Amino acid sequence: MTRSSHGALRRRILSWYGATARPLPWRNIKDPFRIIVSEVMLQQTQVSRVLVKYPQFVKQFRSFRGLSTATPGSVLRAWKGMGYYNRAIRLRELGKVVTHRLHGRLPRTVEGLQKLPGIGPYTARAVACFAFGVPTAVVDTNVSRVLARLFPKATRRLGFQAVADEFLPRRSAYNWNQAMMDFGATICTARSPRCRHCPLRNLCPSAHRVQALKVSATTEPTRAGIPRRIYRGRIIDALMRRRTMTLGDIGRAILTRYSDWDESWLREVLLTLERDGLLSLRRIGRFWIVSLVA
Repeated sequence: MTRSSHGALRRRILSWYGATARPLPWRNIKDPFRIIVSEVMLQQTQVSRVLVKYPQFVKQFRSFRGLSTATPGSVLRAWKGMGYYNRAIRLRELGKVVTHRLHGRLPRTVEGLQKLPGIGPYTARAVACFAFGVPTAVVDTNVSRVLARLFPKATRRLGFQAVADEFLPRRSAYNWNQAMMDFGATICTARSPRCRHCPLRNLCPSAHRVQALKVSATTEPTRAGIPRRIYRGRIIDALMRRRTMTLGDIGRAILTRYSDWDESWLREVLLTLERDGLLSLRRIGRFWIVSLVA
């Protein structure tokens, strides 16, 4: 692909985004708190679900300070239905750090943001660009897929972030990053890319050749074909209803048939939730007592 075609590609994507951009509530705002909440929610969660939960969450917790003073239990209850509850606890911990150590002010650089708890390379770049206008390329799963199809050799040789950095139009970084994520989510999808409707079809070396990307097999532990994260979510949901339960009560709440044979497995799952700061597990006499964080 030549430099002139690079320019044409950028113009087409930005033009396409200008005409089709999704009206998402976390776009075109500069509030770092709301941007971070949206980015954490969007990790491993469909946009449609986040669109329901996001307005409720930021209305209840309006700032890092509001999040830092909330109890872990109230944050978990506000997160209910999103799954991956450890994200909610990490958000609260981040709120405490920003409020008490940083006096409510986030670092404005990718490097500074990455030093904060729970903020990885992707989130640091997203916040730096979307909240502070830093011209940096944001690479999520959707963007990686688009780059792999547009620049298959370069991404294999240099990696996704390097290609994204080189291709970034620095004066339009915000719109470009948003456009690339939208493009991967709606046109250049994993399973059924819409090549016939793609504005880049005569510039893309993969056009009409890719029917679907293979989904890699999960390495997440399962039980009866159900991933552990589903059981973890069921446990937290059960504790939200009753707050404190015995191990047996939880087993009967999350399994169709629970017996003593399931106890060691269930205790192992509960220990992972305890390590994540979501619950406490203690033994009183011959019973294991499980409590949601206060």
